[in-house]
Amino acid sequence: AGIFQATKKLVLSERAGWGRTLEFIRKNAANGLSVANLLAGLSSILCSLNRQYHHSCWLLLVGFLLDLADGAVARRLDACSALGAKLDDFADFTTFGLATALLLQPQGVLGGLLAIAYVMAVFARLCFFSSAGIPFTYRGLPCPYASALLVSTFLLTAGNVTLLRVTTIVMILFMVDQGFYPHDKVLESQLWKKVVYAGGVATVLFLPATVASVYCLAWSTSYIIFPFAVWSCKA
Repeated sequence: AGIFQATKKLVLSERAGWGRTLEFIRKNAANGLSVANLLAGLSSILCSLNRQYHHSCWLLLVGFLLDLADGAVARRLDACSALGAKLDDFADFTTFGLATALLLQPQGVLGGLLAIAYVMAVFARLCFFSSAGIPFTYRGLPCPYASALLVSTFLLTAGNVTLLRVTTIVMILFMVDQGFYPHDKVLESQLWKKVVYAGGVATVLFLPATVASVYCLAWSTSYIIFPFAVWSCKA
């Protein structure tokens, strides 16, 4: 009887341990994606500082895909938390603010001021404009889409500084304009939106940079120009 009880306690203890482990994974899966996004942003910064802009752009596109996934995973697993929201904002500021601004190759006063203005626009968007008071609706262009468009422009123009600066000014205006944008819910909506996301993963991870940049440029542009006509939850 003693051996049976000891074995039973051991089995129950192992089950409880597995249960706690699975619960920890469930609660922190989305946080793990946010941390991965943050690491992608930090790595992109290091690549830009070493003038490895191609690698920097690739990491930013990976961060773009990770950011679209973390919120969906949190809601799917019922694991939304204040910590997750802070992690997401910090990762977004690092990846889509600081790391993206370095693609502008800020040399000289004007280039430096433009990079600072872009970072501050992302900061303002995350701090003040993101909540519209309407469920699944944003105020101000979400910075991941601004970043994806800038990255795609950089890759397709081989880093043409003039065109990048013009595009940056336009993205700043969109982010601080406080216009309404829908939560695209790529992974929680119609099948075709999930296919678009899967296509983004495939092109970024497995296809040449030119194909990935064209794909992400079309994706981000459609969201910016036709937000509710195409990307609303009801579209």
